[in-house]
Amino acid sequence: MKSLRELYKIGRGPSSSHTMGPEKAAKLFESRNGEAARFKAVLYGSLAQTGKGHGTHTVLKKTFTKPVDIVFDASTATPHPNTLDLEAFDAEGKRLDGWRVFSVGGGAIKIEGEKFVEPEDVYPHNTFTQIREYCEENNLDLLQYAIKYEGEDIVDYFAQIWQCMQKSIEKGLFKTGVLPGGLNTERKAKLLFDPVLIDEAPETRVNRLVCAYAFAVAEQNAAGGKVVTAPTCGACGILPSVLKYEQQRRGFGDRDIYRALAAAGIVGNIVKTNASISGAECGCQAECGTACSMAAAAVAELMGMNLGQIEYAAEVAMEHNLGLTCDPVNGLVQIPCIERNAVTAMRALNAVELATFLTPSHKVSFDTVVDTMYQTGKDLNKCYRETSEGGLAKTFLKYHRKKRASKKQ
Repeated sequence: MKSLRELYKIGRGPSSSHTMGPEKAAKLFESRNGEAARFKAVLYGSLAQTGKGHGTHTVLKKTFTKPVDIVFDASTATPHPNTLDLEAFDAEGKRLDGWRVFSVGGGAIKIEGEKFVEPEDVYPHNTFTQIREYCEENNLDLLQYAIKYEGEDIVDYFAQIWQCMQKSIEKGLFKTGVLPGGLNTERKAKLLFDPVLIDEAPETRVNRLVCAYAFAVAEQNAAGGKVVTAPTCGACGILPSVLKYEQQRRGFGDRDIYRALAAAGIVGNIVKTNASISGAECGCQAECGTACSMAAAAVAELMGMNLGQIEYAAEVAMEHNLGLTCDPVNGLVQIPCIERNAVTAMRALNAVELATFLTPSHKVSFDTVVDTMYQTGKDLNKCYRETSEGGLAKTFLKYHRKKRASKKQ
């Protein structure tokens, strides 16, 4: 498996596959073609269908320092749903170079025919079963396992990641107004965090605070703010929200949070290695489903659970997100994405509660459910894989068109 630095990345939203990946590709391509006078980018698949909503064209225009022509091609079939072709031309229009790039999720890219971009593996194990057996044989927790293969400085990296996560929460909690994009989606984190309530049950307080933190980060992402891919921008509010709540509730220190980030990262890395974290490839089960598993594993680690319980918590979290569609309205990471971050964060906590009691009787391994998620994602109709051609993206707009028509009458 790759380094956890390839999973947790700090960048600007709203989409790791639609903004961070293309931005990275553009920077690399221009650095290789410094003599070019202009560039061309052709977007295919999900990048073409929801690229305007996600701001892909805006990111490319800002990233290239020289003129760039951007073409949206939603009809040509490509090997990956997030494909873009980059071309460089001299002042006379002669083609100098070309790349076909796949934005594979979490801000990561693969370049067709180019091996040097692919980061080297740092972990010798690829499945939770392998990692669990190794850790149990060597009496390691998951942070110690990460340090063994990444070095002590991975802890410093976790510190940076946690600092960014906290800032995303803090900034998002107190902002109000309407998010950009044309849907008139209002920010709700502040309302959830500081409501006017006469009485509140403890259970209600848990739900409210976790959801407020998740809304805060997801809204920051939707507004193009700085977030951490965990594992993607679209699912970036889930892990920070449960970590923030548990730290406040139980007084965990930052070193405890780093342990949790290691556990979450290992789980996310397994999914990224053996399946996908891309909504365009496997639907939202790959994004929020993976984030739910990561958050469940993180909380289980914080609670001092053993590796069997951590695995079960992660498995339950993924299993009950199987089939989750990615159908963002207007291609924006707002409806249903922001609310879904909050709902999924609560589901992660529920998964940990089940793991506390039921681990000895569980039948499905985490590796099995990861493979199931991947196969399910491949079976999903493409309209449910971040194309905004079906599901809520279709019916929401249909309903609102009817509503506007009836008002005119």
